[in-house]
Amino acid sequence: MQTPVAQEANPAPRSGIGAVFARCRRAWLIAAGALVFVLLGSGAVFAGTQTGAAEPAAASGTPSPAATPSPTPTIDPARPVPAEATAASRLRTCSVAALAADARLADFQAQVVNANTGEVLFDRGGTTSSRTASVMKVLTSAAALNVLGSDYRATTRVVKGAEPGQVVLVGGGDLTLSRLPTGQEPFYTGAAHLDDLATQTRVAWAADPTNPPITSLVLDTSYFSGPDWDEGWARTELGLGAMPEITALMVDGDRDDPTRSTSARSEDPIARAGQAFADALGGGLSISQATAPPGTAQLGAVQSAPVSTLIQQSLIVSDNTIAEMLARLVAIENNAGNSFSALQQGIVGGLAAYGIDTTGMIIKDGSGLSPHNAVSPAYLTALFLKVNAREGNLGVLFDGLPIAGGPRGSLSYSDRFSGANSAADGAVFAKTGWIDTGYTLAGVIRAADGTPLTFAIYAIGNVSSNAKIAIDTLTTGFFHCGDNLTNN
Repeated sequence: MQTPVAQEANPAPRSGIGAVFARCRRAWLIAAGALVFVLLGSGAVFAGTQTGAAEPAAASGTPSPAATPSPTPTIDPARPVPAEATAASRLRTCSVAALAADARLADFQAQVVNANTGEVLFDRGGTTSSRTASVMKVLTSAAALNVLGSDYRATTRVVKGAEPGQVVLVGGGDLTLSRLPTGQEPFYTGAAHLDDLATQTRVAWAADPTNPPITSLVLDTSYFSGPDWDEGWARTELGLGAMPEITALMVDGDRDDPTRSTSARSEDPIARAGQAFADALGGGLSISQATAPPGTAQLGAVQSAPVSTLIQQSLIVSDNTIAEMLARLVAIENNAGNSFSALQQGIVGGLAAYGIDTTGMIIKDGSGLSPHNAVSPAYLTALFLKVNAREGNLGVLFDGLPIAGGPRGSLSYSDRFSGANSAADGAVFAKTGWIDTGYTLAGVIRAADGTPLTFAIYAIGNVSSNAKIAIDTLTTGFFHCGDNLTNN
């Protein structure tokens, strides 16, 4: 019996295409298989291309070559974009360059800031620390308002001495204490009077019948330590009446005339005060200096005007005595010490609460008379931003500033803001400064366009009194420009 394969081996002859297929059947089958293989492979490739499939092919006896991965195109990162678009600065066109080039300003520094925005509009060496002259009183006042507070009063006391018949007058740093009789006003408004203290002492002494008559007076000045005169001060200031020696006990700022702002000072303010109190007690007392015994009974006390009043009196006429009094009291309250050498730590520490960088600041005195003080104009413009906003109790300081063309103070004098500069009258609130090697002015301007500006101007070096005119003219230029002031 033949197998089917054998049957197919001897088929009947055919004609046409069927005969051809029959004769070459094996070849056709091989060709058809190859075609199917090609078609299936093409379909797989096409499907893979369409779907991006990366699945491995089924295992076979013959390993397939590994497919070469297509390169991944590199995409350029997007250009960085700021989180917020930077606003373009406005184009300002009001220039004071010609005024700032005035030779009378000598070594010139200045800065002007828009008090509404904090933007620096004008700057010439604004970050360099230099001598301030009496503008230093602004820093002393700001430190006093922070450390002492506006209500603080300095106290002068009388206590029992260590010996029978002895009383001790203890200076508490009130340099405004007056020897004029109560009811007669000295230069310092609201000052305490020695005769009031003497009356309290006599009454308290007489209240104890075991007390013998008062025969001796001891003066305790230990609240301040020496030296009494700063090495940077010209000794001529004593005779000219601008500055006393600084001691914890004196009367009327040690003036010869207690009613005048400028009056010659003595070589021994302690002796002047001691004699005045001895006379108020009835006279005939021996006078010496020593420290009061601890724990002894108090016989009387008087107090100065509050710091708020003292600051305004110091600023309006640039009184050096009150400024030194406040500076020393600030240093003591700040635990920095009670001498000139303590003022750096005391005042700089007292300013710390305002949050303004004090780098490079040098404090040698509280009044600005020393040429060795150093404060930058930028510090002053920043502090005046807070003064203008009346932050905390800095409104006290603002209210004490002289006003151009005002009824009183150092900017009301005939040589200030005169002529064309009177256009800024009533709009400039500022502290003046003058020493032999510098003229300064710093404060707040209410500009013509309504913009509040804070400013500081230094004319340092080889200067004369006409520097004041150049400073006033430049300040008036700031007033006219307002927020349109350009730094060019």
